[in-house]
Amino acid sequence: QVQLVESGGGLVQAGGSLRLSCAASGRIFSNYAMGWFRQAPGKERECVAAISRSGGRTDYEDSAKGRFTISRDKAKNTVYLQMNSLKPEDTAVYYCAADRSYSTIVDTRASAYDYWGQGTQVTVSS
Repeated sequence: QVQLVESGGGLVQAGGSLRLSCAASGRIFSNYAMGWFRQAPGKERECVAAISRSGGRTDYEDSAKGRFTISRDKAKNTVYLQMNSLKPEDTAVYYCAADRSYSTIVDTRASAYDYWGQGTQVTVSS
């Protein structure tokens, strides 16, 4: 069993930055691909960024490209989402998730992920 705990959310003005962290329990964190998802009220959950088990591959949702960066620190069992140039439309609850399938691809489908954190609220004011 893997437990994921997000932190770093909050209220920020448009154009500002936040760094989300997701701390994972368990010794096999390094075997899992990881993803950051978000869900705004009335909208479906979407993947904003994902990273492979090795950290060598990443994928981003189009609106996140050039503004968000996903990274992982295996020594700390933590995955990060650096978010710059934030916009009001980035407002959502952000979740991290772990894919235990040992796949070599970076999957952006929510259905591919097995473990989820409780979420952290990000609010961007205009």
